[in-house]
Amino acid sequence: MPERSNGAVSKTVDPGNGVPGFESLSLRKMMNLSLGMSINETESTQIKYRMNQLNSCNWPSTDPLMIKYHDEEWGIPIHDDTKIFEFMLLDAFQAGLSWKTILHKRENFRKAFDNFDIRRIAEYNEKEIQRLLSDSTIIRNKAKINAAVTNACCFLKVQKEFGTFDRFIWQFTNGKTIHNKWKSLKEMPSFSRESDEMSVELKKRGFKFVGTTICYAFMQASGMVNDHLAHCYRYKELISVG
Repeated sequence: MPERSNGAVSKTVDPGNGVPGFESLSLRKMMNLSLGMSINETESTQIKYRMNQLNSCNWPSTDPLMIKYHDEEWGIPIHDDTKIFEFMLLDAFQAGLSWKTILHKRENFRKAFDNFDIRRIAEYNEKEIQRLLSDSTIIRNKAKINAAVTNACCFLKVQKEFGTFDRFIWQFTNGKTIHNKWKSLKEMPSFSRESDEMSVELKKRGFKFVGTTICYAFMQASGMVNDHLAHCYRYKELISVG
């Protein structure tokens, strides 16, 4: 989500396009990778990314978890209510922070919030709130923790009204992914008409931490918009998904 050790040989790769990390990538390591020789997993991930970065979004930089998220999750349309709630919860906690920070604590959030079980979270009492506030592995922000509980309750009400939350939330893009065609991160907006409308409706229904910027980040993550850069290999793959 946009936020917006050296080898034995001295010569390094520099594509001349300002791609971070390329200047420290040794030819020896690239050769070892192509020949299937042993390198550690982190180096492998970083090298593969650097080799392909000109054909990919550059916002994950060389962080392995961010790369994996970009390649395997970001922008894929999701319709499972529990997964939708997970992304909404995480995006709310991201407010004022980087996605990288949240992503690296994601499994901690999963454990702390009962595997994102909506019904359980909706029933959290003050004891559970205090448990979360004492949990140093997550973001201990009382307003955001209280919002997670409030949002779970509101989520259940929407499910009851529409049958699924998925049916409700995807109406803002008429049930289809909006495929943008940005050439650079500078062109990419932080909100849209659709995220404005979503934010207004969610607030009317009692949801918290659902400003238009947070809603747009959710739309990017959940595949309601395809904001991979047009040259990114994932852009065309997601177009084929729908």
